[in-house]
Amino acid sequence: MPIRSRLLDFVGDAEAVPPTGGDNNPRHGRSRLLDYDGGIDPGVPAHADGAGPKPGVPAYHTAVFVPAHPRYADIADAKGHPARVPLIAYELFAHPEDGTVALAFTTLEKLVSALGPAQPWIAASIGPLAEGMREHGARVRLDPEVAPGHHNWQEADLATYAREVS
Repeated sequence: MPIRSRLLDFVGDAEAVPPTGGDNNPRHGRSRLLDYDGGIDPGVPAHADGAGPKPGVPAYHTAVFVPAHPRYADIADAKGHPARVPLIAYELFAHPEDGTVALAFTTLEKLVSALGPAQPWIAASIGPLAEGMREHGARVRLDPEVAPGHHNWQEADLATYAREVS
């Protein structure tokens, strides 16, 4: 059974319309997260108790590429006026053995190879990602094998999504 995105479980049946006049050969952007890194020393233990990572487990602040996309919550501000608050939604996937999982990739090329060039993503640290997922009963699969050709996002999906959130 292939890993399947659960994103569409939360989206209505919007008809995808291809973008017009756009670049048909998209280039992969680069997250600027590491531009603001500030030089985290990988030799410093990630936890206050001095425990380092277990053998085979990436260091706590290792950067990974994670399927995610912007979302907006429509709320009322302190004065009761409508407001739109931006947030990032991690995409969770149904895994045949582990239930609900987040996928993380050690390189952008691995993410694109597994999920396709239209897949939205963010760069994050593996440690906080794993802790956050654990708090919600999910696991993180690092560099998982994904059945080829099962891309959840196509260029037309990005155009439809952009219209929905604008």
